Amino acid sequence: MKALMILGALVGFLIGGGFSLACQAPWPAALWRSCAAALVAFIFTRWWTQIWMRGLTESIEARRRPRPLQPAPAKSGGKA
Repeated sequence: MKALMILGALVGFLIGGGFSLACQAPWPAALWRSCAAALVAFIFTRWWTQIWMRGLTESIEARRRPRPLQPAPAKSGGKA
């Protein structure tokens, strides 16, 4: 989970820096925007990872639980 959050922050930093430099912002502004984008991406990645892990855990638990037996459908004796 930590690796995903670090990856998200790194991607956010690169995106923020890339867009800032593409708009020809000065270096201090580009660095500030990169750091802000890294923080936002970190928070978003943390939130998304928690939802993803919860869904994965629920899926694994659902597979471990035995399925209830369903009765076989009754066959009708007459022709349709």
